[in-house]
Amino acid sequence: MTTATEISNRIIEAVMAQKLAPGSRLGEQQLAMLFDCSRTIVREALTRLATRGIVTVSARRGWYVIEPSQDEAREAFEARRVIELGLIRSAGSAGKLQKSALRQLKTHLQREKAALKESDVGNRSFLLGDFHVCLAECLGNTLLADTLRDYTARTTLIAMLYQSTHDAVQSCEDHVQIVAALERGDHAAAEALMAEHIGTVQSA
Repeated sequence: MTTATEISNRIIEAVMAQKLAPGSRLGEQQLAMLFDCSRTIVREALTRLATRGIVTVSARRGWYVIEPSQDEAREAFEARRVIELGLIRSAGSAGKLQKSALRQLKTHLQREKAALKESDVGNRSFLLGDFHVCLAECLGNTLLADTLRDYTARTTLIAMLYQSTHDAVQSCEDHVQIVAALERGDHAAAEALMAEHIGTVQSA
């Protein structure tokens, strides 16, 4: 039986892969059939996502993926900036990244590059967003990785809503530069590159 956690994770992944657009209706019955579970479990998953600010519920109309306002968009990017730059800075005081963490980041970059060569925009979008979650995990903070997953999903919705033209190839190249700086142990450069990267995505 599918759990509420699995359902909420799959919905977040669908948002990050641009398979669920802002304002999409999430029918309890359809989701229950899709995941082969009860509507109670679906409702629990959707309630969790509402708490995390990914979906919203209307008493008469049902559940919907959020449509962030421009103010909410600005706040989501600001939250990401605070979290991600803070993570890199605190990692700098802890010394060099472990080899296993660098390996994990480089594997992720290889998957990003492979996705850029394919026509699956959803997979590409998911991987580009998930890089930031992966980075938080590799920097040793799973709690903030979970928080970042939500903010990354929100900024993906924002990009879809306001027709972001940010180039996926440029995003991947930014990620490569950030990992290279971390590998050199130059956390100040990694922090500056991340600040520039988030700023570029936001302005686009």
